[in-house]
Amino acid sequence: MTIDVLIVDDDELIRVGLRAIVDAQPDLRVVGEAADGAEVPSLVARLRPRVVLMDVRMPAIDGIQATRRLLAASADPPRVLVVTTFANDEYVYEALRAGASGFLLKRARPAEVVEAIRVVAAGESLLFPAAIRQLVGAYGGRGSDGLRAARLTEREAEVLRLMAAGLSNPEIADRLVVGVETVKTHVGNVLAKLGVRDRTQAVIAAYESGFVVPTG
Repeated sequence: MTIDVLIVDDDELIRVGLRAIVDAQPDLRVVGEAADGAEVPSLVARLRPRVVLMDVRMPAIDGIQATRRLLAASADPPRVLVVTTFANDEYVYEALRAGASGFLLKRARPAEVVEAIRVVAAGESLLFPAAIRQLVGAYGGRGSDGLRAARLTEREAEVLRLMAAGLSNPEIADRLVVGVETVKTHVGNVLAKLGVRDRTQAVIAAYESGFVVPTG
């Protein structure tokens, strides 16, 4: 199945470079481009991309606002992959909290770009777990008890910890000695109970509540 991609960046050179990388893959296809976040909701509604590559810093509507607007405007929004110059950037953390599924450095190698798109499109593993830990350690809140109300079962809590460690669904299945479909069920239950759309937001909630402590 082809993964349709929308590229959003105010720098034309970045858009051209990303398009060349994406369109060179047989399973990826750029369906549109935008130079500002304000264009995103209408383009998504018309083009129905599966992944949006979103520059986090744009002059009018930045990637954080655009991500919030996109998720609010669509019942079935695409995955948002934030594109940034710096990994340890509060804008990136806020974009992840707003609903982005991961982030990607502008200096990333072509192979890293296409792998990141595939990972967030599949939604079965956490993109760059170590970098997310560092972002939470630098910018995340502390002392919230938001997970208590979720009433996770012991197994669901275990799955959430393994998600935060960066394990994919098959890796979690191997660790717990259960089937992958069972893991998918647990992951779905965790997302539903936490009221989040994907594992990135679930992991951020786990860190911010103190349920998982960011180390390293």
